[in-house]
Amino acid sequence: MYLDMYHDDMDDVERIERAMVLIRRRQRRRALARRQGVSGQAFDVLDAIEAGQAVTVSDIAQALGVDQPRASRLVAAAVAGGLVRREADQRDGRRSVLVLTEAGQNAVAAAHRNRREVFAAAMAGWTASERAEFARLLTRFVDALLD
Repeated sequence: MYLDMYHDDMDDVERIERAMVLIRRRQRRRALARRQGVSGQAFDVLDAIEAGQAVTVSDIAQALGVDQPRASRLVAAAVAGGLVRREADQRDGRRSVLVLTEAGQNAVAAAHRNRREVFAAAMAGWTASERAEFARLLTRFVDALLD
């Protein structure tokens, strides 16, 4: 639709780039998190904790591209909101690791469900074969980006 009107004037890579920008604008984690009643910054912390193992405040700073004091404030807000708790690191008692509370796990699970519903609705008219091929190619594309 939106991209179709430019189809003849663009090469495939340009169309992919434009599509990725549109996806980013419409499907930001923060926008999806707001639907679950979690602020965008708190959800960024939850997302980073879910993605890692033995996550520390330093890991949050690196994952979010913020400095240590900013990461500490974001984590403190997530702790105060009951979404995250600090636990002693079993390997190094001087460190604290961040763990999702039940409320944090529920918020992340709800966001996953919401995203899947949005994606399923976008592909409602697709055949199973088309969905499978899209999943295969998109996964391959993302893997290549991350290498």
